[in-house]
Amino acid sequence: MGQTLIEAILAQQDLQFSGALEIPGSALLDRDPGERFGRNTGVRISSDVALALRDADVLIDFTRPEGTIAHAEACARAGVGAVIGTTGLSEANRDTLLTLSRDIPIVFAPNMSVGVNVLLRLVELAAPRLGDDYDVEILEMHHRHKVDAPSGTALKLGETVAAALGRELAADGVFVREGVTGARRPGSIGFATLRGGDVIGEHTVIFAGLGERIELTHKAASRMTFAQGALRAARYVAARRAAGETGLYDMRDVLGLH
Repeated sequence: MGQTLIEAILAQQDLQFSGALEIPGSALLDRDPGERFGRNTGVRISSDVALALRDADVLIDFTRPEGTIAHAEACARAGVGAVIGTTGLSEANRDTLLTLSRDIPIVFAPNMSVGVNVLLRLVELAAPRLGDDYDVEILEMHHRHKVDAPSGTALKLGETVAAALGRELAADGVFVREGVTGARRPGSIGFATLRGGDVIGEHTVIFAGLGERIELTHKAASRMTFAQGALRAARYVAARRAAGETGLYDMRDVLGLH
């Protein structure tokens, strides 16, 4: 995501680099982040978080949980807002972000895609209106290198359906079907996972009733969609910071989907 974010930022008139981060020992250290795109940003890639944040308004973080928390803590110390798209954060990690958000504005969303977040809202609207007469199945496909299943977005879609119907995904989610499974359990929320090729990400929520079926689908053709969403979140955080506001936000806040 780093290179995609750099490309996206370089295309904006209202955004500029104040720093760029890489892990210690990386071959990219001390190089200009715009070098690959033939641009000179005037900054150098560093592993020094405090240095990178010195002139920043917002940090955009797509790393790993341990790195994300360290970066968020550094942001709180520096008074810099944060946009976090890292997946796999534990409940303890999320609690830490909530604590830090008392001092700075943070947008945290495991999926920054504008389309996916609109899909979540559509699912939330559809589920209670269709009700228990419609069986819910969630299908997702990703590239062959993805290591977790179902995807975090698929799980979020399932959680959204469950909450809208007054259920708990932990109790009603069905993640494996094999052999003689018997009839479909009423109220269950099924998942199916596909892996192959270079698919960026596809998610479909199926509401199957008697005589009709509704399918809500999102297909990502490029990682740029996630970068563009992150930039919208960065502008949102910058505005909150300029207004002296703090808090933990998500993409619904950014997109006005509440």
